[in-house]
Amino acid sequence: MKLIVKTIKWGRGRPSPPGGQPAKPIELPHGMCEQISQKAYELWEQWGCQEGNSLRDWLDAEEMVRKEIHGARE
Repeated sequence: MKLIVKTIKWGRGRPSPPGGQPAKPIELPHGMCEQISQKAYELWEQWGCQEGNSLRDWLDAEEMVRKEIHGARE
């Protein structure tokens, strides 16, 4: 199964995004993207290097990293 991502460009001659304001990209804390990437790779290895599950691995890794960061702040 392939994941197809469609990019919508807002602006001249194009419809406005919902709410009338341009969508603001999500900014991750410094180094978080690298942490997620490393954790996703570790998950990929744990699952036997199965292809086709990169989105699942990334989302699982993101959740784990967020919990680690939240736990460290408490």
